Amino acid sequence: MHLDILVIAPHPDDAELGMGGAIVNFKSEACRVGVLDLTNGEPTPHGSPEIRARETEEASAILGLDWRENLGLPNRRLEASLEARHQLAAVIRRVRPRWLFAPFWIDAHPDHVAATELVEAARFWAKLTKSDLPGQPHHPERIYHYFCVHMRLAPQPAFVLDISRHWEKKSAAIRCYESQFVVGRGDKPPTFLDGLRDEAAYWGKTIGVSYGEPFACREPVGLRSLRDLV
Repeated sequence: MHLDILVIAPHPDDAELGMGGAIVNFKSEACRVGVLDLTNGEPTPHGSPEIRARETEEASAILGLDWRENLGLPNRRLEASLEARHQLAAVIRRVRPRWLFAPFWIDAHPDHVAATELVEAARFWAKLTKSDLPGQPHHPERIYHYFCVHMRLAPQPAFVLDISRHWEKKSAAIRCYESQFVVGRGDKPPTFLDGLRDEAAYWGKTIGVSYGEPFACREPVGLRSLRDLV
């Protein structure tokens, strides 16, 4: 399996929260898209490894993913260790994505910060020759960063993607994670899911559409043409 896009998420549900609409959009453009969850996300108050695995499978089907795996690293104790870097670099060599997506690098959640550090280091290791890594060297062209943060940030993204046509699928994929976003949260508005809709509507408004998702990049983003700008 060679992917066009590999989304790397600290926990199951982070990819859906941060860029579920973008994933559906990429699939509509015939891109091969995969998600690698670094941990199983457990323990949580209302979840279990079995529940989270079932929820992840259901969400993946809605998104139409070509590939999804879990690296099996420890939740709540995720570290950008040399061992974890080796494991992730091996996956990058195996699925050979053109582009990587990782969490935004500023966050209150230590797992999210560690995940981005790990992705950046593993991307570099994946291209090395004369190493003990399996497979052939591979270097993804770029890392983009999605926002799934536990801080009240007011970021200035590198770009905002119009996901208006795909909001309903993103919302449906997120609702699959009932143990995280429905059970125990109450139904008095605004609910957690209401807040996600409002946030997507805010980013959509910034570019003159109904719903949007923001993305960051440490490097300049190049364009071949202005024709696709919103």
